[in-house]
Amino acid sequence: MSRTSKDTELARRLSRRNILGVAAGATAATIIGTASAQAAGRDHTQGPGKGHGHGHDHGHGKGKPVLPPGRLGIQLYSLRDKISTLGFAPVFAELEKYGYDEIELAGYTQGSAGPITLPQLKRLARDHGLNPIGSHVGYYDDNNPGAYTFAQNLEKVLDDAQALGLKHIGTASGPFRYGSTVDGWKRAADDFNKYGAAARKRGMKFYQHNHAEEFSFATDKPKVRLYDVLLAETDPDLVYLELDIYWAYCAQFRFSKRADGTKAPLDPLKYVLKHPDRYPLFHVKDGVRDDTTRDGYRMSDVGDGDIDYKTFLSEVTNRTHHGRTYHHWQAEHDNPVESLAFARKSSEHLHSLREGRCGD
Repeated sequence: MSRTSKDTELARRLSRRNILGVAAGATAATIIGTASAQAAGRDHTQGPGKGHGHGHDHGHGKGKPVLPPGRLGIQLYSLRDKISTLGFAPVFAELEKYGYDEIELAGYTQGSAGPITLPQLKRLARDHGLNPIGSHVGYYDDNNPGAYTFAQNLEKVLDDAQALGLKHIGTASGPFRYGSTVDGWKRAADDFNKYGAAARKRGMKFYQHNHAEEFSFATDKPKVRLYDVLLAETDPDLVYLELDIYWAYCAQFRFSKRADGTKAPLDPLKYVLKHPDRYPLFHVKDGVRDDTTRDGYRMSDVGDGDIDYKTFLSEVTNRTHHGRTYHHWQAEHDNPVESLAFARKSSEHLHSLREGRCGD
C-alpha cells in the first residue's frame, strides 16, 4: 500500500475528485503514463521513507498531519518541461491525482503546447481542483520600458493577476536594483511598498521570494544583514514574503559569519517565527547537506534531503495566529530529474508527515 493511500484525509479527497478525462491526446497520455511508471519503479526499489535526515519518519495514520488540509501547492516552474511539451491540461490532471490543492505560476504560458488565454488557464486550473494562489513576475528591467515587470508595467501585471483571481502576486527577483548597500535596499523597499499598495487596492498581496543572497551583508555596512533591511523598511501591511526554505538553509551555511569572521547566527525557522505573519507563502525545497559545495546543499526531491520539514511546518503552523489556514506551502525543485515523479513524491512525503515522536 502506498504512502498516499494510508493518509485517510488525502485518500478521501482523491476519491471524491476522480480523475477527469482530459483530451490530451495519445502521445501525452503515453508520456505521462511512462513517467509515472518509471517513478513508481524507482520508488519500489528504494522503498518508502528513504530520507537522509531529520523529519523523514512518516508515522502513517497516527498523530495530526503536519501539512494543513487544502494548503499544498506546487510552483509550476518545476514542471515547465512537461507543460511545454504536453500543455497545462494533462499536467493539471496529474497534479489533481497527486492531491495538490494549489498552483503557483511562473509566467502564464511556460512554453505551453498551444496558445492559452488567462480565462482559459484560470478555468482549467479550477476544473482540476487547483487554486491559482500566486505568480512570479520580474521586478525590473530598466533598459526596456516595455518589459513585463513591476517597475515598468505595474498596472498590466496587476490586471493579469486579477484576471486569474490571484490572491498573491510577487517577484523572485532580489532587491538589488540599486545595489547592495543599505540605502540601495531602502530604495528597493520603497518600490516594494508602492507595488504592495497598488496590489492591496485590488485585494491582493505583493510578495518577494528570496534566494540565498538576500541574507548576505551590506557592502557599505558589513554588520548589517540585507534581509533585515528589507523587513525593517517595508510596510508589513503592504509587503509580504515567500520564504524559499531551501535557499534560507543555504544562506545559513554561507552567511552565518560576516566578512571579518565574526559570528552572525542565522536560523531560518527562528527567523520566520519572529514575524510569521509576513510569510503567507513558502517554497518547500529539499537538499542533501554537502559542505564541499558553495551553498552547503545539493538540491533534491522533497523527502530525499536533510531539511527537517516535519519540525518546520509544525512550528510555523502551530505558532502563527490561524497558522493552519494562513500559510501556503509550494513544493519546488529547480531542475528535477523527472518532474512528474518529483511532484508525486513531494505530495506523498508531505502528506505522510505526522506530529509526535518517531514511531508514534
